[in-house]
Amino acid sequence: MNKKSLSERDICTKFITPSLMAAGWDLDTQIREEVGFTDGRIYVRGKIHARGAKKRVDHILYYKPNIPLAIIEAKDNNHTVGAGMQQALGYAKPLDVPFVFSSNGDGFLFHDKTVKSGPIETEIPLNAFPSPEQLWQKYKAFKGITDEVESVVAQDYFSDGSNRSPRYYQQIAINRTVEAIARNEGNNRHLLVMATGTGKTYTAFQIIYRLWKSGMKKRILFLADRTALIDQTVRGDFRHFKEAMTVIKHKQIDTAYNIYLALYQGLSDNNDADAYKLFSPEFFDLIIVDECHRGSAREDSKWREILEYFKGATHIGLTATPKETKEISSSEYFGDPLYTYSLKQGIDDGFLAPYKVIKVTLDIDAEGWRPPKGFKDKEGKVVEDRLYNRTDFDRHIIVEERRQIVARKITEFLKGSDRFSKTIVFCVDIEHAEGMRRELANANADLVATNTDT
Repeated sequence: MNKKSLSERDICTKFITPSLMAAGWDLDTQIREEVGFTDGRIYVRGKIHARGAKKRVDHILYYKPNIPLAIIEAKDNNHTVGAGMQQALGYAKPLDVPFVFSSNGDGFLFHDKTVKSGPIETEIPLNAFPSPEQLWQKYKAFKGITDEVESVVAQDYFSDGSNRSPRYYQQIAINRTVEAIARNEGNNRHLLVMATGTGKTYTAFQIIYRLWKSGMKKRILFLADRTALIDQTVRGDFRHFKEAMTVIKHKQIDTAYNIYLALYQGLSDNNDADAYKLFSPEFFDLIIVDECHRGSAREDSKWREILEYFKGATHIGLTATPKETKEISSSEYFGDPLYTYSLKQGIDDGFLAPYKVIKVTLDIDAEGWRPPKGFKDKEGKVVEDRLYNRTDFDRHIIVEERRQIVARKITEFLKGSDRFSKTIVFCVDIEHAEGMRRELANANADLVATNTDT
């Protein structure tokens, strides 16, 4: 056989994969070939869009389906054994994989990220590839995983028999969180930052499932601040918890469940009869706070009071937009993020659509607004005579005509594309959100008339 005439794919099939199997790697459960781990960036030109190429790895090796250990980048035999190493290292970083190999079919160049002293890269013969157990033991030592908590870290993901599995960045977020909690190094607060639309709830579900099924955590509380988020979670990914799950209604406490979902408002009514106090402080051993930037980051908030009551539990904060101001700090409470998957990364990977900024400046924002002398608000109170600007609108003063213009501009944009496209309107508080919902309903009266639940 003339090895120089073989393609890269032939090198994988005839030399690399057989070497892996000879070392004890299972072809069905531990070896994946030609793995595309991104969707390919979306490029938009007018109303036409296309996708770029997916990022693809020749081999990913798993100890178990939830634990990737190594990647291998193959080149044809006209290249040196280490010719694919730079490309492989470029894939290993986003995939969070510590063991990296390059091969041309003659042998392997092994780059070991766990090495603290001594040679990081070594050449090994084709018949001396490390076994799954060898790499797993090195991985455990690198991650500080003891034999006592190995079963927690190795706990499988939930699977309902479909082809759905965590995307690569979700897998990293899940594994880092489970590993950090299993190590139990004295820190029981953790933060995950993931851009809107990248599957925070699914990630939380898999974290809960693995910690619960492994026996590490027995009673879990998932906290949110809006009924819609709870309802969506119950009907969505969390539905697989079935009879083990319940939603806490105000002062209706049943301690027979394992997974609890609740609104902050449902656990607290600002007096001594707060519903959360009907549980003992030790009842929950894991609390996940959805959109934790909204309230739990504020030191004097009622939300923080609930978390302090259950301070013995592990707290995990989920957010797309961590806050760091003089009054609010996500990192001060939860610590630095265990993992961050940004909007930019999501767009680059093709999991999120790119955007372009269309800036609309209203006259009132540019010039400000000053009330006529003696001007009164709806309640008949005289409005303070001064110049109001953008920082005041919807915070210190409400100008309804401004809200109407904003709703009209949003509607005009949607009419030019797709009025049923998913659209987010950011508001400063609940009152502002309710006001904008009303103005958008009025601006889209034709749709609201046929969709009465809007």
